[in-house]
Amino acid sequence: MRLTAAILAARTVAALSRGLRRGGGTALPGLVAERLDPGLVPTLAARLGQGSALVTGTNGKTTTARMVRGICRKAGLRPVANREGSNMMRGVAAALAGSVRWDGSFSAPKKRIGIFEVDEATMPLVARSVEPRAVLFTNLFRDQLDRYGEVETVATLWRAAVRSFPAEVTLALNADDPAVASLSDVALGKVVLYGVDDETQAGGSLEHAADARWCYACGSELEYAVVFYGHLGHWRCPGCHRARPTPDVAVSALTTANDGMNVTLRTLAGEVSVRLPLVGLYNAYNAAAATALAVALGIETKAIEQGLAGVTAAFGRQERLAVDGREVQVILAKNPAGVNQVIRTITADGAPKHLAVFLNDDIADGRDISWIWDVDFELLSGGVASLVVSGRRAWDMALRLKYAGLGERPEVEHDAKLALRQAIAATPEGGTLYVIPTYTAMLDVRNILGRWSGRGAFWEGDAR
Repeated sequence: MRLTAAILAARTVAALSRGLRRGGGTALPGLVAERLDPGLVPTLAARLGQGSALVTGTNGKTTTARMVRGICRKAGLRPVANREGSNMMRGVAAALAGSVRWDGSFSAPKKRIGIFEVDEATMPLVARSVEPRAVLFTNLFRDQLDRYGEVETVATLWRAAVRSFPAEVTLALNADDPAVASLSDVALGKVVLYGVDDETQAGGSLEHAADARWCYACGSELEYAVVFYGHLGHWRCPGCHRARPTPDVAVSALTTANDGMNVTLRTLAGEVSVRLPLVGLYNAYNAAAATALAVALGIETKAIEQGLAGVTAAFGRQERLAVDGREVQVILAKNPAGVNQVIRTITADGAPKHLAVFLNDDIADGRDISWIWDVDFELLSGGVASLVVSGRRAWDMALRLKYAGLGERPEVEHDAKLALRQAIAATPEGGTLYVIPTYTAMLDVRNILGRWSGRGAFWEGDAR
């Protein structure tokens, strides 16, 4: 009775939330369900015939989880997922409660698999509840300093969690991230490593804001033969002689063409070649990560190739919307490493860009906004055709952009709708406006643009 009541309440709250346009019903329903039945998540997770997999890390969780869902569908599975990106325990609870019948049973239970995107700090708690078959760790960058502290805090949390995983749990790890690769040292089960082998994608020297300069084992400063971005690359420790392990899944070739890219992935079972309608080296990493998790789940190469070929942008992650004869791209900004990659990606063609930057400081964004001073906004200097700044901390961002050489006084408008209208008006018809918001600003921006473009709110898409 308690489980049924929790499911009924969660689905009612979700319907009301969406009906009243108070959100996507992605978190509150799960919170209500957990209050009514604290055992809902482990109970329903145990009924997934194919078990569960978790996707965690600082950057790339939402896009990678989306790729994995596509792969699972091509493999004949029916994924259950917190697809809107609500990645705390309540988001997992809401996803499970929203996917079952009133009695807590799944349709086609033998084909059901949980693919849950999970917050870095919440991962150990979710893992204890769902008992996953596999866990993917994408990367570890400095993010939300007021909540997580420095990266070593999260790395220590992860190592403790991995030590507690039974041998049946397979890990998919980023070989190019020293902190993530080191998790293999404490893993009891199998490990699938992934990374980038195509050295033509190297980004030069280690960025000044790189978050992993020292060996976790001996404290020596790491050396890099190749740096791709942030601290991701081909690393070695001169002190204890640890080094980047050879990946089982690797990006062996990457070329960009026509608003997409051609990616070749080398796996132990053969090559996977696919054209992705996404750009940026970070999305090649996401594709490699999704492939590694699929390999960990025992999915065949053909389904991986088909699943990746059908992927589309997740909401707010290089999502393209048509508004008033312009293309508007919404690209989430979270931390220095991520924003630096966004800047490098959008400026690759050398053409002046039309920009709207939104900076909020809600809890989900991180109260501490000092990270904006570690972003290489200087790369945009001389390459901006128009610029509008908005959000609760708009003036802080305007000051940062001024010091980056993007004009003495950028256009500042705190009202999101007015800011978007100004930015769209400043973009010529047929042109592209790049909107770069922090998380809570992205939700507001995406809902506004969804209405203007006819696309709908973010929770009204990707219903698969």
